[in-house]
Amino acid sequence: MQKRLILFGLALCSCLSLSACHTAKKAPLHKDDFGNADMFTYSVPGSGKNACEAARRAILSQGYIIAEANESNLKARRKFQSDEETHVEIEFNVVCASNSRGSNSATIFANAVKDRYSLKKSSSSASLGVGGLGSISLPYGESNESLVKVASETMSDPKLYARYFELVERYLDDVNEEPETTMPNAAAEKKP
Repeated sequence: MQKRLILFGLALCSCLSLSACHTAKKAPLHKDDFGNADMFTYSVPGSGKNACEAARRAILSQGYIIAEANESNLKARRKFQSDEETHVEIEFNVVCASNSRGSNSATIFANAVKDRYSLKKSSSSASLGVGGLGSISLPYGESNESLVKVASETMSDPKLYARYFELVERYLDDVNEEPETTMPNAAAEKKP
């Protein structure tokens, strides 16, 4: 009888443990709060076009390669090799928007995304069928290596963005001093 009670108690404890594990909620890895956006935005004097030109020059000064660019946004990438088996890419995205009419100011929205890749190796093997014994698998010298993305995250270091916006400010002075160039109207150049 005592043996049955012990077994019943153990079974009950294991059932309760399993049900507690099953109903436990996992905490989210990252909580998104749409609150303070100061880290990712910066207001500058001038037009949105001039803001994006200054942003482009600032990102180029840091060794980024421009992937896409127009008057209101740009996307740039930079690659790093932190060690023999880890590769890192940072993609910087910038959008420039003029503020309300007559304000002669613009807002720059920037964010950087870091992707991390790891070198994965896979070796090849050959199978050999031997009558009476079955098949034997033997490794041979070839191995394939490939980069596999293992992580991707939006960079949230306020100092990174502050340093970037400082660079933008430095280039903004040059851009705002240059006269805005406009394409000549072909129809206006034709003489009657």
